[in-house]
Amino acid sequence: MNSAEIRDPSESVQPGTLRLLLILGAGILTFSFSPILVRFAPDTDATTLASLRTILAMLFLFPFWFRKRTSLTELDRRGVRPAWLMFAGACLGIHFSLWIASVQFTSVASASVLVTIHPIILILFERFLFRRNFPGWVWAGVLTALGGSILLGLTDHAGNETFPHALLGNSFAVGAAIIFAIYFLLGRKARQHTSWIDYVFYVYATAAAVTTVITLVLSGGIPEVSRQALLVAVLLAAGPTILGHGSMNFAVKYVSPTLLSTLILSEAVFAAWIAFFLFDEIPSTGSFVAMVIIFVGIALTWSGHGKRTDHGKQTEHGKE
Repeated sequence: MNSAEIRDPSESVQPGTLRLLLILGAGILTFSFSPILVRFAPDTDATTLASLRTILAMLFLFPFWFRKRTSLTELDRRGVRPAWLMFAGACLGIHFSLWIASVQFTSVASASVLVTIHPIILILFERFLFRRNFPGWVWAGVLTALGGSILLGLTDHAGNETFPHALLGNSFAVGAAIIFAIYFLLGRKARQHTSWIDYVFYVYATAAAVTTVITLVLSGGIPEVSRQALLVAVLLAAGPTILGHGSMNFAVKYVSPTLLSTLILSEAVFAAWIAFFLFDEIPSTGSFVAMVIIFVGIALTWSGHGKRTDHGKQTEHGKE
């Protein structure tokens, strides 16, 4: 039997539109609080916070996964290679570490905008790894977004007294976006043949293992964690991790990755507004202009992404 024809019976019926919208809405809202929560643990190393976040998420999900668990051997028979899940988990752990580090060195607005350039990274992967062709305006959007990212980095570096290492933080955010794009590609493939709970549990378990090893190596042992940092980790695990990333992992089986990537952009807007009210973080004029340029570039890119051409033949996104 062709593995592509095997579907997980627990998710054989596509959820209704209203349910999907509610799940995605809750996910995007909790995403917005991720950088805000990190702000309340400024003295905790990024990998330590990432390891706590993923360990707790795994523990929260364990009772639900254990009741309906599917072994890696069974998933392998369905066409889901365990290596996919392990690699996706490793990418997610590194993504969390880079993302948390970025928020500790730059503004919430800059980190949130730069980490959402992953749609651009996805298109670059599709072109250079999978040899897919795109119309000219897609590349115009890519160049626009990348130009805005460079401008944002230079603007923050030149005139940001609040964050003297903003360029480093911005670089971490871009790195997090690249790793997330790889994670997203792996997840899109694996989720076609796995239930939500199996996928997120194995991925979070691997992410927890990877970040824990990195933490132990960098810290030379088990680091001390304050009660406040532990509370932040609990909230990160329950909110942005399980509800936020979890909602995207659930929806990617049913919703076009183009739409998902576009919806995630709204997270940066919400996060910037929350940071403004809580921390008085106001982007400079140059930074604000750069952010607008990035959004314009991404919008232009993805408006034409659905009409890409593969070997000269025009196709609809998601329907090869």
